[in-house]
Formats: sequence, structure tokens, C-alpha cells
Amino acid sequence: MKKGMHEMLLVLCTFPDSEQARQIGTTLVERQLAACVNLLPGVESVFRWNGQVEHAAEVLVVFKTASDTYPALAEALAAAHPYEVPEIVALRPAAVAEAYLAWVLASSATMGNR
Repeated sequence: MKKGMHEMLLVLCTFPDSEQARQIGTTLVERQLAACVNLLPGVESVFRWNGQVEHAAEVLVVFKTASDTYPALAEALAAAHPYEVPEIVALRPAAVAEAYLAWVLASSATMGNR
């Protein structure tokens, strides 16, 4: 995978339930801000919030997007997300199959039609 504008990112985000994760994920794929989303239910999160240690059942969503589309994805995700401070973490994969990379980039291209 080449470094630069035309690379793929994996974006991790947790949601309180599958319905909201599916709805927001579908919207972002429809808007071509992500090529694909994977919903992974059954995540148990332990975190500090407002000075207290909390436990929550959540759904982890993995968004696949082009690096140049990430700013628009992050903005739309933050605006639609039900949490006050949503987890939005972008990771660069060490390697991606060329055909899959081409599909992700083509499917989440910044096209100005959003």
C-alpha cells in the first residue's frame, strides 16, 4: 500500500446498539463516505466517564474508507452519533490486497456529491 492521499483507513467506532450502528453505517455507505461497514455486536466496554468507571454493552463498527474521504466521514459520524464524545479512531493497515484496496478507494471516493 502506498502512503499518501490514495490509501485506505480502518475507522473504529462504538455504538450503544445494533440498530443505531446499522442505520448510521448504511447512511455513510449510501453517501460514499465508507465503502463498507462491519458491525461487531457483543463488545463489552469498560471506561471512565464523568469521574466514574462505567461498563456498557456496545457494538463496534469498522468503517473502511479512503484517506482523503476520512475528514468528511469523521464529521458526518460525529454529527449523527448518539454519544456526546463518540469513539472515532482511524488506523492505517500495514497491507491490503490490491483488488480490495482499489474497490475501497473507488467506493468511498470524495466526489463532491454529498
